[in-house]
Amino acid sequence: MRHRPPNINRWKGENKIEKKITLSVIKADVGGFVGHSGVHPELVKKACEELDASPLLIDHHVTYVGDDINLILTHELGCNNEDIRRLARNILSACTEVAKKLKLCGAGQDLLSDAFAGNIKGLGPGVAEMEIEERKSETVIILMADKTGAGAWNLPLYKIFADPFNTTGLIIDPNMHCGFNFEVYDLVEKKKINFAAPEEIYDMLVFIGAPGRFVIKHVYHRGTGEIAAVSSAQPLYRVAGRYVGKDDPVCIVRCQTGYPSLGEVLEAFSHPHLVAGWLRGSHIGPLLPVEVKDAHPVRFDGPPRVIALGFQLAGGKLVGPQDMFADPAFDNARQVALDIADYMRRMGPFEPHRLHLDEMEYTTMPQVMRKLKDRFIDLPEDRETGT
Repeated sequence: MRHRPPNINRWKGENKIEKKITLSVIKADVGGFVGHSGVHPELVKKACEELDASPLLIDHHVTYVGDDINLILTHELGCNNEDIRRLARNILSACTEVAKKLKLCGAGQDLLSDAFAGNIKGLGPGVAEMEIEERKSETVIILMADKTGAGAWNLPLYKIFADPFNTTGLIIDPNMHCGFNFEVYDLVEKKKINFAAPEEIYDMLVFIGAPGRFVIKHVYHRGTGEIAAVSSAQPLYRVAGRYVGKDDPVCIVRCQTGYPSLGEVLEAFSHPHLVAGWLRGSHIGPLLPVEVKDAHPVRFDGPPRVIALGFQLAGGKLVGPQDMFADPAFDNARQVALDIADYMRRMGPFEPHRLHLDEMEYTTMPQVMRKLKDRFIDLPEDRETGT
């Protein structure tokens, strides 16, 4: 919800504005309604009230997907700004108090500590930010997903910025023909590496094809060096012997005029791909593209889904949103995703529908192993092979 009307009086000249604009998307699960399927309207209302009162922002929009509330903010304070992070955390904390009064499911589960340290790490809210100088026409798409992890964007971002079968502009647009640079995070080792596309596509695919560990964080235009896309990928943290971190990711993608067109960005979601998440974060399922009104995952707490909101930026004002998946052209993609969901669900607790035991967010494996450890005995030696 956005209450401030668009205002383009901040423009200075035809193509430039006074300062760079920062677009921040910050999300968190502060309480599900009902179960983990949605966000209660009172939480959205509370967030809008708090944001309206802030002098730090140019504009804002509040939305949700599944049980995650998403704050879309514009300001002039740059990325990783402590005041913006504190504002977001205070707002999410206020929403948590509302969630607790309503006894919503998992109230405040993404706000693990009352102490604010100036940044938001892997077990708290998810963040995607970019600082840009607005073009004459600045088109952005905000992608937001629920019931999946940060690696869910790997395949779509590859298609959008490196696959000419998806993005014809890589071939026919002289402003894109130079390609894009991909910054990939190793979430386990907490390292990063850069790949140049198209020259290093094969090397890059070795890594981003393992989205549970290697995640595309930034994409840059090779001609201008400017940011093209950013995700909410954050390093994983080892807790109780296993790696855990942010799920339900967000992503910002710039479109048009030297970047992939709006249609090329959305085309990457026309054929649903498999992602990790779904019920208890422990299953594989299709990423279902839906309009906001259908962003309530209830079948087996899923399947995982994604929404896309489109905005034009005008002096930092958010002109929009347009609900980009509210298009019957995606009906077939939705049907394919539902058919895949049917197929995967028939496998029940068997892999590959259930994640490998090493990857499961919630698992009883350690407890069961301790319980049964004395019942495991060594295999007899095989006389023919010596094993």
